[in-house]
Amino acid sequence: MTGARILVESLLAHGVDRVFGLPGASVLEIYDELYRYADCITHVLTSHEQGAAHAADGYARASGRTGVVLATSGPGATNLITGIATAFMDSVPLIAITGNVPLSRLGRDSFQETDITGITIPITKHNFIVKDVNDLESILCQAFMIAQSGRPGPVLVDIPNDVARADCKFQRLLPLAPKRPAPPSISRIREATALISKSKRPLVLAGGGIISSNATDELAHFVNIIDAPVITSLMGTGSFSAENPRYLGMIGMYGSRAALMAAERCDLLVVVGARFSDRLAGDAFSFAQNADILHIDIDLAEIDKNVNTHFALVGDAFEVLRLLSDNLSRCEHLAWVSEMSELARPCAHMSQTLPERDLSGLSSSGIVSALARHLPDACIVTDVGQHQIWTAQSFSFRFPRTFISSGGLGAMGFGLGAAIGAAMSDISRRVVLVTGDGSFHMNMGELATAVSYNLPIIVVVMNNGSLGLVRQLQTFYFGGRHMATTLNRSTDFLGIAYAMGADGSRAENAAQLEQALQAAVCSDRPYVIDCFVDIDEQALPLYVGADIEPLEKDREET
Repeated sequence: MTGARILVESLLAHGVDRVFGLPGASVLEIYDELYRYADCITHVLTSHEQGAAHAADGYARASGRTGVVLATSGPGATNLITGIATAFMDSVPLIAITGNVPLSRLGRDSFQETDITGITIPITKHNFIVKDVNDLESILCQAFMIAQSGRPGPVLVDIPNDVARADCKFQRLLPLAPKRPAPPSISRIREATALISKSKRPLVLAGGGIISSNATDELAHFVNIIDAPVITSLMGTGSFSAENPRYLGMIGMYGSRAALMAAERCDLLVVVGARFSDRLAGDAFSFAQNADILHIDIDLAEIDKNVNTHFALVGDAFEVLRLLSDNLSRCEHLAWVSEMSELARPCAHMSQTLPERDLSGLSSSGIVSALARHLPDACIVTDVGQHQIWTAQSFSFRFPRTFISSGGLGAMGFGLGAAIGAAMSDISRRVVLVTGDGSFHMNMGELATAVSYNLPIIVVVMNNGSLGLVRQLQTFYFGGRHMATTLNRSTDFLGIAYAMGADGSRAENAAQLEQALQAAVCSDRPYVIDCFVDIDEQALPLYVGADIEPLEKDREET
């Protein structure tokens, strides 16, 4: 077989049924094979390679499977970089396949040549350049195994054009099983259970690792045994039902007041699958300073990296939580759980304690509430900005893989591509993209992709005429000097939607929003709702550590 056919056969062997991408000269042999295998693998043609990378990412997050993206050499490969970095920061299994110039032309500044393996070293778990077609099948098996092993992440495979054309014997190698770390020893488990058993005010912080390891049921069982309230990181949203009375909300820079206060008052913080980023922990030296910290994570490198812990268990969250539950006696902390539940009920967000503002147009809470009424079980995808925070704070996520967002990298323009991937992972589930006018501007060309594949994605644009989150920081820390964050644009989002074949409507008040959502739910095509939000509505609360400080001349005013 040729290298190109071996690639496609290997994809089939690894259960791949979707490839997102955009063709070019260096991958034409691969595309010719995809043409032959079109009844087995659906190729999704996007408008831009970045959109393809985000779509493969969204597909992986929504389905729990490994996403695959394909791009040509040079600009095609470099256009994947933001998407690869997003997957790397958020631990998403992704295979990025790039074409390249023939081996004899590598390093000669050939047309559309880039050293994509060198460029992506910091943002991949591993990358390969295939220099011998006889190695291709083995490399692909390794790539899938690495992407899925331990802490998931992206792997890049660069295939020079002459390798894709070359012939060799196809061995039909079996896929390699993902590697999992050995579970903690029973002595380590017993030390951890002793720490938990003596706690009077335990608190569980659930991160994205719960979702990656499919451990939501194990988390719920563990929480019931130790009788503790639960908070989540942004990436952990959906790992524990927001309707459970134990749930106190999201912690971090834009987290709930109840979650922050619980972290300050607990005597034991059990952190599962979260990495203590600056957005979560803020000032690492003062985070949960009154508590012992028990950190459970699959990645040894994350232990004591940002926050010093008192005890750690390295392993898969699914296995570790099951071992802990099996070795624990049921605890009772009725007063503590009741106190935290009462704290969460009246003021889940500090914004509720602030003076009322006379906001023109729709409010963020009104939009999210309307979404929750009409689409309570939808998969919600967000871009990055105030709309992301408002959605994570206010929508009641009850199930895993129903909240998809760029957490670690914070990539504006992520949302529409990711929504396309999520919609293609499960056609029975409705997908809603919540975005801002700034984020939507970046990759709205992918609306044409959604139309081409008849994906009934509902796009809710919270349009406040600004780069809202950055503008908010300018308001708080730079004396209200709004430089380059007010968008003086006259973009007609509905005109764009209609031109690309989608439906849509505008909403300036609650009644119009209700009508728009009713129409969107009934539509079998992409539907864009342009919602006008006040430019000065802010994402609150805002807890800031030492990473953002006002300028000296603004300190007194701030």
